[in-house]
Amino acid sequence: MEYIKKDFGSYRLHMIKTKKFKTIKIKVSFRRPIIKDEITLRNILSEILIQTSNKYKTKRDLAIKAQDLYAASISSTNNRIGNYINTDIILSVLNDKYTENGNFATAVDFLHDLIYDPNVSDNQFDMEQLEIIKTNEKTSLASLKEDSSYYSLLRLYECMGKNSPISYRMVGYIEDIDKIDGKKLYDYYLEVLKKDLMDIFVIGDINFSEIETLIKKKFNINTFKKSRKEYYVEEEKIRRHKQIVIEKDTNNQSKLAIGARINGLTMYERNYPLTLYNIILGGGEDSKLFRNVREQNSLCYYINSVPQKLDSILIIRAGIDKENIKKTVSLIEKEMTKIKKGKITENDLVTAKEFFQTAMDSLLESQVSIMEHYYMMELLKTDDMETRIKKMNEVTISDIIKVAKKIKIDTVYCLEGVNNERN
Repeated sequence: MEYIKKDFGSYRLHMIKTKKFKTIKIKVSFRRPIIKDEITLRNILSEILIQTSNKYKTKRDLAIKAQDLYAASISSTNNRIGNYINTDIILSVLNDKYTENGNFATAVDFLHDLIYDPNVSDNQFDMEQLEIIKTNEKTSLASLKEDSSYYSLLRLYECMGKNSPISYRMVGYIEDIDKIDGKKLYDYYLEVLKKDLMDIFVIGDINFSEIETLIKKKFNINTFKKSRKEYYVEEEKIRRHKQIVIEKDTNNQSKLAIGARINGLTMYERNYPLTLYNIILGGGEDSKLFRNVREQNSLCYYINSVPQKLDSILIIRAGIDKENIKKTVSLIEKEMTKIKKGKITENDLVTAKEFFQTAMDSLLESQVSIMEHYYMMELLKTDDMETRIKKMNEVTISDIIKVAKKIKIDTVYCLEGVNNERN
């Protein structure tokens, strides 16, 4: 796999050459400092851009064109990267060697049309299409609580973060939908094009020179922009006493979500020992939480942990019966304390490093994951894959213990079910 980056001032082009895939993926990423009131607006914008354009007025027109491009697919996502909101528009198309010469270039034209020539008249987006998307958004947000596991995570963030970006709901807010009309959406769209930082990724069995020429021709942008804000969310003080929030729910199974704050990590600790700490604590079936809380004590239907490095927090999630809340939290705290006291074996460390190596190998099986890896290298100045593996293998038990001592539970949130699922 070969990687080249070109900085054109107005955007950066990232080209990744690999013969592993039959498709070529191109991702256009826009990002800006996150503002809560813009989240719903941006979600609707990213959706309308991939459903119609000035050239393809309906979803049917767009679908027909995608089929003409040998079943090309188009998608969009919005996510938060620390203090930034990030929008990806991704096109996937078969390599020309499996279709016909010029198909990829035509697909890039198609992508460019969707982004830069939207379905707009009189300086506003098409109202009929907009109303359909708004209705769908309302339906989705109204049913948010039906996914109790996801909803409990949102509520944990809100309890922990208050006015921090951590607390923002990236799915958007139902009360903001009716504030959006075609003119407001178009004004915001123009602002995104003018002010957002931009990166373009292309991955596949590609020719670097040809891709660079093609992208520079299609994306002839002259607006120069610079990053204005740190990506890492500012650390907050750890509570002296954890807060406990319990809300009732109609589901059988209770959803437990625990947020721990991580303060004072070095960049090395954040990128390496923290990863292994999490794997040992709750990152898989060999983890202490899985073995000792779920298996040995039979308290959970599932349990896992994941660090959110940009937010300096660690999240632990479990599905439990409501009468087991207190005992489950107590055992989780016990396992965290054990690691702080150095109760980690060499076997724990070796197993965690093997788990990490497997995750790295899996990353190479996905074009999207590979692009994400290089994107984080760009934004956060993380190490390349080879360096990451080398440094991870050098992490010691002592390194992990130092990190463990900087982690403390801040908030316990439980969406308490009415009954036991086993009843």
